[in-house]
Amino acid sequence: MRLKESLKSSFLAGVVLVAPLVATLVILRFVTNLLAGQMQPIVEGTRLARYTADNYLLAQLVALAVLLVAVTVLGAFAKRPVGRRVFGRTGRLVNFVPVFRTIYGSVKQMANSVSTRSSDFESAVYVEYERDGLYRLGLKTGESPGGVGDVAGEPAHNVFVPGSPNPTQGALLMVPESRVYDADLSVRAAIRILMTTGMADGSGNDAIELDDDELAAMGVAPADDDRDETADQP
Repeated sequence: MRLKESLKSSFLAGVVLVAPLVATLVILRFVTNLLAGQMQPIVEGTRLARYTADNYLLAQLVALAVLLVAVTVLGAFAKRPVGRRVFGRTGRLVNFVPVFRTIYGSVKQMANSVSTRSSDFESAVYVEYERDGLYRLGLKTGESPGGVGDVAGEPAHNVFVPGSPNPTQGALLMVPESRVYDADLSVRAAIRILMTTGMADGSGNDAIELDDDELAAMGVAPADDDRDETADQP
């Protein structure tokens, strides 16, 4: 029995070690193939391979670099008054095309929300969800529209209730102020609890630790101690 348990434990430890590496390689390969497929028509259309000694990989990298530079220049132009007027008119023209305007508008809203998104939630809170007596850990994001307060008879708050262990997926709730309970947790600690399915208690002394990159994926700013250490560095 001891040998069986030892082999089982060793196998699970190996899976935990290898699975993230394999998943990372598979995702990188998928992204690389996707980019290569998108760059190939550009390389063929511009005959760029002739200038890279028929090295198609190098030609694709050059095409990607040129595309990134072009997007950056376009963005710089769009931030200027003339650019805002030009692209504003383009957006108004797109609104006359029924199907295209739906896709364009949705993608534009998503891009704007990502580019202007704040990296800090206001605070960690508890809310009763999905029924009374059952509490969920949530992140307060701001004040709800005035109409919600009129219906509830009191001010309301926007609370994002993340999933676990993937906090990037969740639900937005508009909760009356009297039913939002402050949590004695920092946002960073709350995210740690969610991402470890409760195996971390948020104290920072847990067996499972999350680095800044993992927490940044949820839009959590570095802890104050980390900022102070960075500021002290010459």
